[in-house]
Amino acid sequence: MRFKMMLAFLCCAICATAQKTDRTLQQQVEDLLKGFNGYVGVYVHDLKKNKTIAINADTVFPTASIVKISILTGVMDKIQKGLLDYHQRLTYTDSLYYSEGDDIMSLAKPGSTIELSKVMMLMLTISDNCASLWCQGLAGGGTRINQILDSLDFKVTRVNSRTPGREANRSMYGWGQTSPREIAAFMEKIVKGEVLSKQSSEKMLRLLSRQYWDEEAISQIPPGTFVADKNGALDENRNEVAYVNGKDCSYIFSIFTKNNKDTSWQYNNEAWVLTRKLSALLWHYYNPKAEVSDEPIRK
Repeated sequence: MRFKMMLAFLCCAICATAQKTDRTLQQQVEDLLKGFNGYVGVYVHDLKKNKTIAINADTVFPTASIVKISILTGVMDKIQKGLLDYHQRLTYTDSLYYSEGDDIMSLAKPGSTIELSKVMMLMLTISDNCASLWCQGLAGGGTRINQILDSLDFKVTRVNSRTPGREANRSMYGWGQTSPREIAAFMEKIVKGEVLSKQSSEKMLRLLSRQYWDEEAISQIPPGTFVADKNGALDENRNEVAYVNGKDCSYIFSIFTKNNKDTSWQYNNEAWVLTRKLSALLWHYYNPKAEVSDEPIRK
């Protein structure tokens, strides 16, 4: 019994010291967040030194379009099992039409065909909601996607919309939900080849590196650096998760906001400005010799 207790204590100690808090960076980020007119959560993991920072990192937030990482996982599961083919042609029908937003997929004519790979690209690259809902259906729906998320040991990351039994969560969080820590862990699993299979993870990482919406976190990272990213936005929510892999750095970070006072859709929206400042802070923290851009933040 005494040996078992000592072993348990040792395991706990190892787990506790496996990831250390970067207290210098923690303080810098906490200072950056002061005065923000809303609720914000941040999680950062330095993959080289295995150090982290966490601020409200276990709070559940609406995902907005970041839910599409979960949908992507569901589609890749079907492709891996041979139930879908990445290059198969799909037929667009009236039932797929989605009127909200500025979607390209909704402009398709009923009866026209398109490759699944291009529907997935539209979902991730430009965050096309019509394409995303199509992919959600092809993946087996929210229930099936949530089963996969559960198998990956995610506790709060879920699809809510069009998912039986998730109506209460949808009214609270919208299409999907996650926490800053879990979505960063999700991205890390993709990077390490631990989502479905190594081959599936690698394809997911490539797809997430083709981001049209690059004026927030990505804008503060040199274009020669590999970045896999997904962001999402609603009136009171602006979120982003990114994997940054440079010559001298490798890190993942997420920033989620909710109850934002500034609900504008202009470039200088308070949450978007904060996201750019956080991304710039992290880049220069991990790359202290990097040049600081002369370009001012556009007004």
